[in-house]
Amino acid sequence: MSKPSKPRKSKPPITATFQARGHLIDSGLMSDALEAVQAAGASYRVVRLDIGKHRLDESLLELEVTAPDAEVFERVRADLMSLGLSETETQDAVLAEVDIDGTAPENFYSTTNLATEVRLDGEWLPVLGQRMDAALVQEDGAFRCVKLRDLRRGQRVVVGYTGIRMTPHTSRKLQQDGGRFGFMQSGASSERQLAAQVAEVVLEWRRVRAEGKKVVLVAGPVVVHVGAVAPLAAILRAGLVDGLLSGNALAVHDIEAALFGTSLGIEVRTGRAAVHGHMHHMRAINTIRRAGSIEAAVQKGLLKTGVMHACVQAKVPFCLAGSIRDDGPLPDTQMDLIAAQDGYARILDNAGLVVILSSMLHGIGTGNMIPAEVHTVCVDIHPAVVSKLSDRGSAQSQGIVTDVGAFLGALAQQLGVLPDPKD
Repeated sequence: MSKPSKPRKSKPPITATFQARGHLIDSGLMSDALEAVQAAGASYRVVRLDIGKHRLDESLLELEVTAPDAEVFERVRADLMSLGLSETETQDAVLAEVDIDGTAPENFYSTTNLATEVRLDGEWLPVLGQRMDAALVQEDGAFRCVKLRDLRRGQRVVVGYTGIRMTPHTSRKLQQDGGRFGFMQSGASSERQLAAQVAEVVLEWRRVRAEGKKVVLVAGPVVVHVGAVAPLAAILRAGLVDGLLSGNALAVHDIEAALFGTSLGIEVRTGRAAVHGHMHHMRAINTIRRAGSIEAAVQKGLLKTGVMHACVQAKVPFCLAGSIRDDGPLPDTQMDLIAAQDGYARILDNAGLVVILSSMLHGIGTGNMIPAEVHTVCVDIHPAVVSKLSDRGSAQSQGIVTDVGAFLGALAQQLGVLPDPKD
């Protein structure tokens, strides 16, 4: 008769405490954290919750999380850390050496856009160049976000989640006299409040530049299609913009409008199809290619109006990132994708405010390159486009659902610049 098998000993549950500080309730971070714990199959106990007593006070949350096994714990820890919660008790970070150029060690820590610190030898070291989707490389007494393609053999990279501490990005609804960016807290606001929303953008615009940080615009070709070249060019010429990011299409359609009065063959002022208008964008490209560059076309007097003319006039740095769809392209368009990403990153360095004007592709790309503390405004007529940026990880993005032409017209007016009627 066989002996009855002994029951397997069940592994003890894993318990850890996580902490976060900020406007946890107004921002929704606390409810998101509790939902993340339950969705992962773990349980929680609120150990400490200190709620701020005044409008500007931050709250403190300590959350004890119990997971039934290591797999569930790893999931809930990753989810909580992506929100900005950090373990209260942690050891030094674990480092591994890069053995293949452009490739990280297995289980490397992939960054978020939240301000991050790494613990090494008991000391918390800052992370420089914060951005999402990068590895953390030890470098000169600190850590730096480095893209996978830029990793080199011998560099030491953080692996796992131990020894990582983040500051959550939380915001609350503040009045204008609060002096902080706090409009459109629902994520996608209504066109009915456009004037008030633009006023908040202008307030933040001026604050950012007064602090010595950049205002960078990300614009799509819709700006030209809706006839908003004049207000955008006026803002650029006024010296109020520190960089313009876009693709080949914006520049091509803008130059086509400047040379022929059409955008993709449609007359900008009347909305009618021009005779042989389908040729205009190619002729516009050819004009610039013959001149050698956009700047050369301006200097030679070939290009006299428009957004790109204003960039050259005001010496606003711009980067045009190419794609497989591009005709021509323009000689200024960077068709090497890696070089284009680097060009975007250079212009975004020290940015304090990014305004995305009807450009989902370039807007999402830009959002991946900037830390969470860079205030981001996404303007689009389609609510799905406005919300998609925050869905892709840029939780700091605020949305204005409106026609980009109406927004730029109101923005130019509130910034105190007058469009040139020639544009």
